[in-house]
Amino acid sequence: MDQRKTERFIIILISLACIGLTAESVLMRWEFWVPPIIILGTVSLWVMNLIDRPEYNVRRAYYLCYAMFSTFFHGIHTTSFFDVAMVIALVMVAFSFFDQIYMMNLAMLEYFVIMGIQFILAYQSGIRGYNTLDLSRMFLHLAIIILVYFCCVKAIQDRKDSRDIDRQKDERIEEYDEDMEDFLSNISHELRTPVNVVNGMSDLLLKRKVGYEAEAIKNAGIRLAYQIEDIQDYTECKRNKLLLEEEDYISTSLINDVVTSFRLIDNDKKLELIVDVASDVPTMLHGDIKKLHKIFRHLMENAVKFTKTGGIYIKVNTEETDVGVNLCIEMTDTGIGMNRRARQAISNGLFQVNKKRNRSSGGIGLGLFIVYGFAHRMGGFVKIDSEKNSGTTIHVTMPQKIADSSPCLALNKPADGDVIFHVRSDKYKVPRIRDFYRAMASNLAAGIHAPLYSAESVKEIEQLKAKQNIKTIFMGEEEYDNNPEYFDELSKSGIVIAVSANEGFKPNPGSNVLVMPKPLYGYPVIKILNEGYDARNIELSDEDSRLVFEKVRALIVDDEPMNLVVAMGLFMDYEMIVDTAGSGREAIDKFRKGNYDIVFMDHMMPEMDGVEAMKLIKEAAAQQHKHVIVVALTANTVSGAKEMFFNEGFDGFIGKPINIAEFERVMLRVLPASSVVRKGDKA
Repeated sequence: MDQRKTERFIIILISLACIGLTAESVLMRWEFWVPPIIILGTVSLWVMNLIDRPEYNVRRAYYLCYAMFSTFFHGIHTTSFFDVAMVIALVMVAFSFFDQIYMMNLAMLEYFVIMGIQFILAYQSGIRGYNTLDLSRMFLHLAIIILVYFCCVKAIQDRKDSRDIDRQKDERIEEYDEDMEDFLSNISHELRTPVNVVNGMSDLLLKRKVGYEAEAIKNAGIRLAYQIEDIQDYTECKRNKLLLEEEDYISTSLINDVVTSFRLIDNDKKLELIVDVASDVPTMLHGDIKKLHKIFRHLMENAVKFTKTGGIYIKVNTEETDVGVNLCIEMTDTGIGMNRRARQAISNGLFQVNKKRNRSSGGIGLGLFIVYGFAHRMGGFVKIDSEKNSGTTIHVTMPQKIADSSPCLALNKPADGDVIFHVRSDKYKVPRIRDFYRAMASNLAAGIHAPLYSAESVKEIEQLKAKQNIKTIFMGEEEYDNNPEYFDELSKSGIVIAVSANEGFKPNPGSNVLVMPKPLYGYPVIKILNEGYDARNIELSDEDSRLVFEKVRALIVDDEPMNLVVAMGLFMDYEMIVDTAGSGREAIDKFRKGNYDIVFMDHMMPEMDGVEAMKLIKEAAAQQHKHVIVVALTANTVSGAKEMFFNEGFDGFIGKPINIAEFERVMLRVLPASSVVRKGDKA
């Protein structure tokens, strides 16, 4: 019985006893002024309980005092001589639920006081002796009171001992959990360095075109790197030690990364991905972009893992709040779904649908728990709608601040023509996929105020052409392949034809048909509507252009030789002039003698760590009237590490294994614009 229920249970017992006492007092014509006090006292018990004031220990003592007062009032009347033991026993049993031995002692003391008063009153009334029956009853009552007292004390002591044992067990379990979490955290940290080497060396091998084996090594390294991150994120979620690293980010780049990651997934099941982004989502938001990426990755991996046929529908929109917006992510799949027990187990972590050795799904069972942890830390929530064999929809909502309120998807000018969405309804084995595509198209058209019509056949397209001013037709690869000559001719007549197709698809030679690589999402659609056949680089990413940091002189400091090899290979690809140092002291000596624009500093090194080395290098730069940029390049990526490095004086932070996108983002921020060039920009 918990504390609140125990308290209310005892108040109910006291209230019932006091109602009986009041009735007896009136019937026996005892002191007239006492019943009103008893009634007021009973009311005060309930008021204190309801308002939860004063503190619990004070209320508990008050309840005992009130019960003892009522017992005393009842016991001092001569008619209650043989009732005292029963009333005191009831008080002992009731208040034993508070688990306070001093209450039993006070109740026992009150029994002897009342019986002493009874003997005095009896003596004053002229009673000088008791018959054998009365004496036997008195001794029996005394024995019962003593027995009840010792039973209550033992019950209290046993419950206290049991709680102590449970507390010790909980402490041991907590210590074990902390030790395990420390172990996992340390393991994840220690594995980052060799994984960085594996990923980096496989990249170097791929650049030398040594064969597909290097690609397999790289993919395995990436997968292991993700799992190391998951272990670290899991331990931080369990310990409630997540720290947010908030910055401005472009909302469409977040979606583009989701699309890109889906293309990298081994999609043997030929799943469809439909991304429905509301056009009024602010162009730039402020939040923890890295954790948002991980939320999307875990949701995507979970959906792909448990979906055999059909596909995945991602819907992203925002809701205005007083301080910004709520970013709402909804991911729906047509997979196996989950029952109520599974939904409840997810938030506890380490949940896997099938734990057998021959299980068909991979993963270490941390993904959705991490999603819960990240969302809650950001002040949001997660909701799962799912039924067995009916798919799953996961809703994640998180507050974000607005950095640029302009809509992320918008037409340059009002639509001057109509749009046809040409999809055959019979081509999807899972009908919900057709509904997802239609929802995406209609939501986008409504958001940008473009007139949209649906057509399932060439005949319907011709009918719409005769009635409407058709300027653009979007379709799938199958629709184009059914009648390529017809659409090739349309593309030459001024109507923009855009085909959403898988990698490797090419329209017929001489055709003006535009190709939008699958999966389909809003950005390429808007780009085609804005630019028509002039649209180039339909993807949000610009693969024809790459960053170079020409003639930037860099010093890489790391005590692990293979890390130096990997970093040199990576940085030299950006046309940087690279030098290395194997320790903090060597780095300081090289900096004093050389001329470097940027230093990449490892953190945990023997003799002199990276923080101390960074401060000495900056001191040397100040003495030589130089400006140097020092970026932490470390496997220490726990929550708060980035903030700690910035507070110490670092200018940037890059975690290991090195992520190319993160590396470029940091370099764009710390380097002057004159040091950054896009390949092909110069004449």
